[in-house]
Amino acid sequence: MFLTCFRALLALVAGTLAAASLAGDFSARFDELKTRAKPVQLYTLLYDLPKGGDLHNHAGGADRSEWVYAICSDPARNGGDVFYARVRFAGAPDSIAPGERFRTLRRYTYEHLPAAVQAEYVPLASLTAEERAAWISSQRLDPDGGRQEFFNVLWTRRGQVFESLPVMTELLVENLNAFGAEHLSYLESQFSVAGAIDNDGRLIPVEEAVAYVKRRLAQPDVAATGMTVRFQRTVLRFPPDAEQGLVDAYTFVDAHRDLWVGLNMAGIEENGHGYPRRFLETYRRLRAVYPGLKLSIHAGEMDGNDSHIRDTLLLGASRIGHGVNLIQDPDTLLLLQQTRNVLIEINLISNRLLEYTPDLTRHPFPEYLRTGIPVCLNTDDRGMWDSNLTDEYFTAITLFHLSWDEIVGLGRNSLAFAFVQPEVKAKLLAAYETRVAAFEQAYGAGSVDDALAKLNSVHPITYSYARRTWGLEFK
Repeated sequence: MFLTCFRALLALVAGTLAAASLAGDFSARFDELKTRAKPVQLYTLLYDLPKGGDLHNHAGGADRSEWVYAICSDPARNGGDVFYARVRFAGAPDSIAPGERFRTLRRYTYEHLPAAVQAEYVPLASLTAEERAAWISSQRLDPDGGRQEFFNVLWTRRGQVFESLPVMTELLVENLNAFGAEHLSYLESQFSVAGAIDNDGRLIPVEEAVAYVKRRLAQPDVAATGMTVRFQRTVLRFPPDAEQGLVDAYTFVDAHRDLWVGLNMAGIEENGHGYPRRFLETYRRLRAVYPGLKLSIHAGEMDGNDSHIRDTLLLGASRIGHGVNLIQDPDTLLLLQQTRNVLIEINLISNRLLEYTPDLTRHPFPEYLRTGIPVCLNTDDRGMWDSNLTDEYFTAITLFHLSWDEIVGLGRNSLAFAFVQPEVKAKLLAAYETRVAAFEQAYGAGSVDDALAKLNSVHPITYSYARRTWGLEFK
């Protein structure tokens, strides 16, 4: 094993040096392409770009409404279940809590509702075209919805979708397909099988659920995506029993390190009950029992100044999710600039839509990037934004004029700081350098006009975020 990893490392070093040489030759060409390309062409070029991985990805929030509808309304894909949406109301519409409008239930729950309440629910497969469009729209963030809708409404509306193991697993495969088409090679999703419920309302044993996921991931269509997938187990940080949730998560990940490679903590920091130091002693007790477990923890997703990022580092995190207000903590900022061994998972679109940085020109991302703090771009809850990773790259490049070296470095960081097993990481990194070199060769040959003409054969898949934000339309 050691010899294999050592050889892979040597190959990676050689590939990196070769790639660095090529990058130096391609940098000027890329600047020309950025200058000459129309927005549609630049987006197409970035869609074709090798991108590494997505490290900050919430299963559930990553699922596009159209995918959810297609799977939940198809018994062949949802495990033979029936899903019902609340789309009709006996009372005045404004008397219904927002989270209850379009809330989705499974058959075992629907069958136990009073007849009057059942009348307000319709099987997803039976929705009218107008109802279906309204349901699909209701599952993603309104452009002006902000934090209130995201944290307090959208997750409630998804209802019992998240507890269906076949649905969540099929949605994972949809994400792998979409990311593979965008030229990613790795997904590290916050995905859990805890609490999975069968069609009769019974809790599925954890090991049975894990086996189900493994069988699905072993299917040929998953291999055809070209994606490697690993998971994090996420703990909601603010409930009264969050410490026990952390213990349970540690125990689970330790027992399933082949697929689950790390642990995360999430939940709106403004709640006030999930502050990092609350968990310090629990983490220390767990580290005394279990061998090293990688931690990527949400922190610094706040409007004001606080010590959350520094305290999260004290918990042992080697990756910080969001880190927006790190810029307001000079001591910790200097620490990360000097050590350069903690990655900040940047989520530009999320930070804009949830109004942590409504004006993205003021986002601290370029300051982190250009003062030596490792960063990468991620999609967060892409399904609820109706966006993709290309949107993140397009945002970063158009706002901050990224150089070619910076772009390649973002993808490289997303793999170098992944929690995946070392031998797999070495292969992913080596393959990334090869893919980057092929991209440079493809778009570096001939004239700039020749390079732009090659984009005619690339067909990006875009969603409503790109259309409403930049007016980008693709056939």
